[in-house]
Amino acid sequence: MSPQSVASLNPGRGYGGDDTPYVIVPNHNGKSSSELIEEILPLPQKYIQDAVLVPNTEKPGFSGIYRSKAYPNGTKYSAAADLNTYHTYFDAASKRYSSLPCLAYRKYDYIKKVSEPEYTTISYGEVSQLKKELGSGILYSLHNSPYKDSAKYECHAKIDNHRANFRSYNKDNYSFILSIFSSNRWEWVLTDLMCSSYSITNTALYDTLGPKTSEYILELTQSPIIVASKNHVKNLIELKNKNPEALGHVISIVSIDPLLPGDSFLVNFAHQNKISLFDFDQIIKLGRIFPTEELPPHTETLFTISFTSGTTGANPKGVMLLQRTAAAAITCFLTQVEHKVGWKSFCFLPLAHIFERQTTGYSLAYGACIGFPQHGGSPLTLIEDLRLWKPNIMSNVPRVFTKLEAAIKNATIDSDSKLKRSIFGKIFEYKMEAQSKHDGANGAHFVYDTVFLSKLRSSLGFDNMNVVITGSAPISANSVKFLRAALNVGFSQGYGMTETYGGFVVSIPFEATPGSCGGCGMTMEMRLRELPGMGYSANDEGGPRGELLLRGPQIFPGYFRNEEETNKSFDEDGWFYTGDVARVNSENGRLYIVDRVKNFFKLAQGEYVTPEKVENLYLSSNPIMTQCYTHGDSLKHYLVGVVGLDQQLIAQFLVEKCKIDASYLQTPEDILRHCNRVDVRKQILVYLNSNIQSKLQGFEKLHNIYIEFEPLRVDRDVVTPTMKLKRAIASKYFGDQIDQMYEEGSLIKNDKL
Repeated sequence: MSPQSVASLNPGRGYGGDDTPYVIVPNHNGKSSSELIEEILPLPQKYIQDAVLVPNTEKPGFSGIYRSKAYPNGTKYSAAADLNTYHTYFDAASKRYSSLPCLAYRKYDYIKKVSEPEYTTISYGEVSQLKKELGSGILYSLHNSPYKDSAKYECHAKIDNHRANFRSYNKDNYSFILSIFSSNRWEWVLTDLMCSSYSITNTALYDTLGPKTSEYILELTQSPIIVASKNHVKNLIELKNKNPEALGHVISIVSIDPLLPGDSFLVNFAHQNKISLFDFDQIIKLGRIFPTEELPPHTETLFTISFTSGTTGANPKGVMLLQRTAAAAITCFLTQVEHKVGWKSFCFLPLAHIFERQTTGYSLAYGACIGFPQHGGSPLTLIEDLRLWKPNIMSNVPRVFTKLEAAIKNATIDSDSKLKRSIFGKIFEYKMEAQSKHDGANGAHFVYDTVFLSKLRSSLGFDNMNVVITGSAPISANSVKFLRAALNVGFSQGYGMTETYGGFVVSIPFEATPGSCGGCGMTMEMRLRELPGMGYSANDEGGPRGELLLRGPQIFPGYFRNEEETNKSFDEDGWFYTGDVARVNSENGRLYIVDRVKNFFKLAQGEYVTPEKVENLYLSSNPIMTQCYTHGDSLKHYLVGVVGLDQQLIAQFLVEKCKIDASYLQTPEDILRHCNRVDVRKQILVYLNSNIQSKLQGFEKLHNIYIEFEPLRVDRDVVTPTMKLKRAIASKYFGDQIDQMYEEGSLIKNDKL
């Protein structure tokens, strides 16, 4: 007997059955797909919090297959048959929510160089019209470019034939490629939507790539047009100037920012290098004068190529993502993440990376309004923007949340005021206890929530926040518990990769015991491959462990112009090998990421160590830590580490635990100098190891550490822009510190580990 799905257990609600690849049935009771999304999605928590093992799917060397509890008998492609591309998702939303605000931004005064103290909104109907004008203007300008040479460049011939060929596009036969190079802003999303509606494949450049990698991507994709913020325009022209042959196909740049009277030198410099330079408003006005009807994609149209930075220092790989992949990713979040029409979201994580594009697509599908950081926004201006925008939902990374945690603790339970310490200590203890009783418990308490926690929420712009999502790196379960309690907000942890168009699993906001990434979404199925050499088995206690393999509509079809890497990544049955080691909880099917397949080394006594497992445990067990790089040497019998510590929390530690007078800790340099004293480092290390306890064996624990606030930085080339460690490069960069730690010896050799 097949396991029962949400449709069979809830007949008459409008859920699609096992025999359809869609989650909802359009026109159920005369209602549109958008109306049904409002009514019956996300799915009830009991169906999305867990995954189930599909009977009789085990194979030698592999676990069985796991699927969503909501649809255990097959995966789903999209929410509905008429919502099968990013274009159709937004088209339906723009019609249903035409008058509702869609995108919001703080206007910027380019003369005074300040952002307005309030948000301006653009409605769904206006965004729909603007994307038509933008698409029309770009196509007209490219068709009439004086620098187009269709005989020499294939991408220029594609411009000529775009209207005739757009219906036949797929991963192998695609349009000319448009590149976007900008920080997060509403024009970025508008350009992305335009590309989708006009069947134009796009890709993204970003600051941390550097000119060499930008040149590589532009040359590989043969991109003839770049939509960029003005601060990048001069460098892009210079890039072509230095590489006239390799980048001869680049003939147009559209500046998102206005070209002012003083920018005539830029226009002339562009023309000298056979590039037409426009600004955004000029292109939109062209589109109004010369309109072109939309050229909608189909499910197999290549939507975007998202380049992932390699961890070995090699050129990045271009992940091809189809329109159906985007639709599946949006569907995954719509079915699993809370949402309401008219909610406000905040777009902070880089749109150049796929996770924010997934959350953007999901937000636009249900009628949310997306707010953007101020012009030139950064983590330092985040709170200012949040206080003005007051979103309902936001995605961010652990290092931002741990900084919030430190600030809240400093103002409450670590305050100089004894009364504050007492009151908030009692409140947080109550909330954490109440929220841990069962899945879904939010620990509501009228007095605590309305009198005390509402002020905390308001101070950070969390007045209306319902749920936040974290991803990209591990986060301490203790941090999640504290932030949920202190901010009275749901806290979900997700997992995904560029190859899955972002997250395909996300934990419920009030998971009783935080730490999992949730149950498998219905647009994917997963299994584990045993790794006996690393000690991971399908029969491990607590649930199978091994390399995570994925299959389903949300998986990418391959790497751009890289058949070798594509073939290495898939097996004959279509399973994608992620390279991540996971555990699936035997009781509820929830996913935990524990390691990386290729990251292990042997110590002097023959023990094998997997550094990612070690790093993840240190980070998840120690809120004071923000970064961790573990190093082992086959000639040594212990590990050393380069660690990043939160400046505020470690300053408190030095005062309270190391008895260092606060007057000696006035500057960041003062704090670091004391941190790296041998006696202090030992105290810090003993503390870090005490939080690990028996989770690691003695030889897996760090015996010496080097401390900075943020040692693993992109500008040092030791991590990728998505913060993945480049181990070979990191070992060279920190070579002197590693040598010094081994020369110094173990700081805890006489301590019991």
